Amino acid sequence: MKLKIYGSGCKKCQQLTDNAQEAANALGLTVDIEKITDVNAIIDEGIMRTPALGIEDDIVIEGKVASAEDIQKLLKAS
Repeated sequence: MKLKIYGSGCKKCQQLTDNAQEAANALGLTVDIEKITDVNAIIDEGIMRTPALGIEDDIVIEGKVASAEDIQKLLKAS
């Protein structure tokens, strides 16, 4: 499963990355996490607030650091 973290690489972006990895580990999923830091790429995806999380090709979280539990729910639904 492919996850994308959109943001500048700030502390919040890193926390979202850590929470996403924790959520995947808790579910026993193998994920490929890609960090997108290029402002133009972020804008091209239609993201107005970072950090943001994409699962496969869908942006599921924008403008907040979701907890590992919230991300688990999103991963189960995908």
